[in-house]
Amino acid sequence: MRTATATAAAVTAALAAGAAGVAAGRFASDAALKAPPGRPLPTEPRLTVHGTAAGQVTLTRDLAALRPGAYGLSGNGSHAVVGPVLPDAPHSADTVVRRLERVTHGSLDAGDAVWLTPNLHVGDPGTALGLDHADVDVPGELGNLPAWFVPGARSTWVIAVHGLGTTREHALNLIGFLHGARLPVLALAYRGDLGAPRSPDGLNHLGATEWRDLDAAMRYAVRYGARSVVLLGWSTGAAMALRAAAHSGLRDLVSGLVLDSPVLDWRTTVRALAAARHTPAALLPLAVRAAEGRTGMAGGP
Repeated sequence: MRTATATAAAVTAALAAGAAGVAAGRFASDAALKAPPGRPLPTEPRLTVHGTAAGQVTLTRDLAALRPGAYGLSGNGSHAVVGPVLPDAPHSADTVVRRLERVTHGSLDAGDAVWLTPNLHVGDPGTALGLDHADVDVPGELGNLPAWFVPGARSTWVIAVHGLGTTREHALNLIGFLHGARLPVLALAYRGDLGAPRSPDGLNHLGATEWRDLDAAMRYAVRYGARSVVLLGWSTGAAMALRAAAHSGLRDLVSGLVLDSPVLDWRTTVRALAAARHTPAALLPLAVRAAEGRTGMAGGP
C-alpha cells in the first residue's frame, strides 16, 4: 500500500512539474509569438531621460544608448529622433548624451522612461514626408491588408515589409529616398498589424505564414502595372521576403531583395527574446519547443 501511495505521489509530482514546464515554455515563447507591433521587444532596454538642452538629450548609459546612427526615441505619448553620441558633451559616468534632432510629438522630460526604435517617423507618407500617396487595401487570404502606395515613374515596384515590434511606419525611413529614385513603393501592413486581420491563432509566425500576405502584395503590384518587384524587409519582413522569393508563384518577377537582419533561425530568435524576458536558461529549450508546437514552425526560409 505504501509503495502504491509513493508511486502515485511521484507520478503526480512528475505531472505537475511537466505541466509547470509547459506553462513556463508557453509564457517564455510569448515574447516572440505575441510581440505587439509598435511596442518595444524584451531585448530593448528602457532608458531614463536625465535632462535635455539645446539639441541634446541625456540618457541612461547603456549599450543601447551608445548605438551609432539615428534612432527614434519613444515613450508613453512621445516620439523624438536622436542622432549620434556627443562624447565631448558634459555627462556623468552613468549617462550618455546624444544629439536631439527633433521632437515629433509630446515632450521629453527628466525622469521619462523611453526606448530606442528604428522608426524615425510617425504618421503616413503625407504627414511625415509630404509625399502624395494613396491608402489602398491589398486583398489577402485572411482579408484586406492596408497599405500605403507612393507612386513613381518606373515599372519596378518596391514592396516594403516591417519587422517584429515595429509598424509600416518603419518603411518611411527609406520611402523618401526610393521616391527620389522614381520607384513606386507599396508599404504593407500584414496579419496582426493594426487594421489588418489577425492570424487564426493570434500568434506571430516570424514570417512562416506571414509571407503569404507579401505574396498578395506582389499580386496587387502586378495587377496595377508592376513588371518586376524589389522586396525590402526588416527582421520578420526580411524572412517574409526570402520565403516569397522562394515560394511565390510570382517569384520570377522578383528582381531584387533588400534584407535587414532577416530571421534566418527562428529558434535563435525565440531563445533570445525569451532570455531577454529573464527566462532561466534551463527553460529556454521549453520556449523553443512551445513555439514549435503552437505554430507548427519547423525549418527556416
